[in-house]
Amino acid sequence: MKQVFIDQVGNNHTFDAVPKRIVSLVPSQTELLYDLGLEDSIVGITKFCVHPFHLKSTKTIVGGTKNIKFDKIKTLQPDIIICNKEENTKEIVEELQKICPVWVTNIYTIEDNAKMILDFGNIFNKRVEAQKWIDKINFAYHNFERFIKEKQHHKVAYFIWANPYMVAGKHTFINSLLKLAKFKNVYEDESSRYPEIELEKIKIKYNPDYILLSSEPFPFKEEHVLEMSNYTETIPFIFVDGEMFSWYGSRLLKAFEYFKFVREKMK
Repeated sequence: MKQVFIDQVGNNHTFDAVPKRIVSLVPSQTELLYDLGLEDSIVGITKFCVHPFHLKSTKTIVGGTKNIKFDKIKTLQPDIIICNKEENTKEIVEELQKICPVWVTNIYTIEDNAKMILDFGNIFNKRVEAQKWIDKINFAYHNFERFIKEKQHHKVAYFIWANPYMVAGKHTFINSLLKLAKFKNVYEDESSRYPEIELEKIKIKYNPDYILLSSEPFPFKEEHVLEMSNYTETIPFIFVDGEMFSWYGSRLLKAFEYFKFVREKMK
């Protein structure tokens, strides 16, 4: 019996049967597929798919998120390829569509995240498992809401890259999670989603209460704090786990507890 599904960018997909061979080109979505009980169906992943770690030795590595080995993917004979609008380019998706159906997710909010989990549950016949994960995430979210209710807002700048220095801006999953944790992103009103910024203007123009330095995609170190301190003066720095702020899927369950940890570091 044919089933028709619509992905998060509006593409229609028709499947004659439940897809059995999956290539995942997004690390957080690979983790979600595993958590839904689909390890045996995953045949290809990226070199950045590090959770769970053992998949790197049991699955075929097909490149990075933006540097795909198309021939390798074709050899795997997938029934479906999982991509993301932000992580994978339009050109990559169009080339992959010559191989098999390409499911594209588009995640900016926790509501988008829940929709993705439900979609995977429906596509891969893992509806019960998907609902369990949504219930667990919702419970953790409501618990966090009680925790954060009386906390004050803090202005922050969330750095994702150095040389050039880049921060998370509006219309990003990172920005949505910052808001949930009562962080006011001082770069939220910039025109770019990931604006390149001038260190000289941080203190004078934006003056955040804290600067958050992410562990990924760029691994910030103490040496960057020393360089940036020349411009930020007394603004405190906090190193944060980038996976907790940028990975969607089942990782969100752990993120709420992590946000509590980060908030407790602040005055």
